[in-house]
Amino acid sequence: MQVILHTGVHATDNDRLLRGLLRNADDFRTDGVAVPGPGRYRRLLSEAINALGPAGPAENARDVLLDAILSTDPETVERLVLSHENLFSVPKLVFGGGRFYRNAETRIEGMRRLFRGDAITMFMGLRNPATFIPAVFQQTPGKDLAKFLNGVDPMHLRWSDLVRRLRVAHPQVPVTVWCNEDTPLLWGQILREMAGVDPDRKITGAFDLLQQIMSPEGMRRFRAYLRDHPGINETQKRRVMVAFLDKYALDEAIEEELDLPGWDAAYVDMLTELYEEDLYEISRMENVTVIAP
Repeated sequence: MQVILHTGVHATDNDRLLRGLLRNADDFRTDGVAVPGPGRYRRLLSEAINALGPAGPAENARDVLLDAILSTDPETVERLVLSHENLFSVPKLVFGGGRFYRNAETRIEGMRRLFRGDAITMFMGLRNPATFIPAVFQQTPGKDLAKFLNGVDPMHLRWSDLVRRLRVAHPQVPVTVWCNEDTPLLWGQILREMAGVDPDRKITGAFDLLQQIMSPEGMRRFRAYLRDHPGINETQKRRVMVAFLDKYALDEAIEEELDLPGWDAAYVDMLTELYEEDLYEISRMENVTVIAP
């Protein structure tokens, strides 16, 4: 079985990706793809990983998990799609111990032990630290930014470090990433790639995120354009999206207000520049797929 594991990260899609997959779950099921609801596995997986000891899981642990997670016969499932943004940590512990997602490697190790013999692939959305840190901080109960960061300097925060750690610890686990900032343009492709279906397959909700940042008039014109040009491929479709966004984007939906002490425009610009350089570094990593416009 293929196990597709979406690990968030925090403050990226806010479960919209899972909801998009669930909207297509009945259709995907005909291809042997299972998309269970999160209530069937998130707490279960976290507790199972936490309970793992040196001896490893019981011999029948995988079968017990699959019986709990799936509503169909596991023998009919070729691809299991799971989404759990708190698998690495809860928001308040993102920088626990002064290290970015310090338990990421051990949590994936737990998944590999629970699903021994299955092929695990990780999917992960990334976000500019200039907006990631404020957004995750807002999800925490504390009011002290320095305490939340736990000694981590935002200027030294690199997604490539996290991805590299995961690749070194688990070279058998391919990693697919994308930028949260590009998600509205990539939404359909992300859903299809997680489900493992044909890249040109029609799915429900492929433009859900685009609709959130484009005016109703723009969406009407965009959909009319697609109806008039049924043969365009995904690359061409993205160029059309960008063209329509240039004219019909909702400024209030794409602008983000940052209100953290000491974070002026110059500081945010520097974090953004470092993020863009970091993305290039990730794109050069072996066995890492970057979904990009």
